[in-house]
Amino acid sequence: MARHAGTAYLRYSFTRGTEQEVAFLADALDLGPGVRVLDVGCGPGRHAGVMVERGFAVVGVDISEDFLTIAADRVPGAAFVRADARLLPVRDAFDAVVSLCQGGFGLTGDDGGDVLAQMAAAVRPGGRVAFTAFSSYFAVRFLEESDRFDAGTGVNHELANVKNPEGEARDFDLWTSCFTPRELRLLCDAAGLTVEHIWSVAPGAYARTPPDLDHPEFLVVSSRP
Repeated sequence: MARHAGTAYLRYSFTRGTEQEVAFLADALDLGPGVRVLDVGCGPGRHAGVMVERGFAVVGVDISEDFLTIAADRVPGAAFVRADARLLPVRDAFDAVVSLCQGGFGLTGDDGGDVLAQMAAAVRPGGRVAFTAFSSYFAVRFLEESDRFDAGTGVNHELANVKNPEGEARDFDLWTSCFTPRELRLLCDAAGLTVEHIWSVAPGAYARTPPDLDHPEFLVVSSRP
């Protein structure tokens, strides 16, 4: 999908709130110039670019070589590494680790726990880990007619129509894990992270809103003791 979408990914409406998201996180995580941030699932570097503008030292990790090529061209002030988030090549190296994207922490099966454990290992003791995750509540309440939500696994299957830079469209099957706040707390506990906050958010509209049924994602802010 990344190979097909290319730079057209950055035209989708959910990317327009990138600056608001980074500004909110900078305040919530108390991040200032010089902090070391690992951006997991960085895609074409939309968050990394804004973080570099704020003076953060940023490393982006993604499994898509195509997205990383775009990111490196767009954000020369950051470093980008191709890696599987389930096996990050760093330990105790960052002041903060984030994973923010449309769908956010949307891996199936046990992968979510694996990724969170790797993120926890990449942040220094006392550092912060923040990530977004799709809300099971929202997915069920506003289920699209074409979507199929598996109540046993919490995974939503949808057919996404994605355009490339030339405007050519292709359909892609997407499977996204959805979560409840309780599940997110249990995942953090298993990864050795202390949950500080869980807020309900939407792309470009991050706020300190308690968990509800009306927002598509949860934003988890946690710390490594």
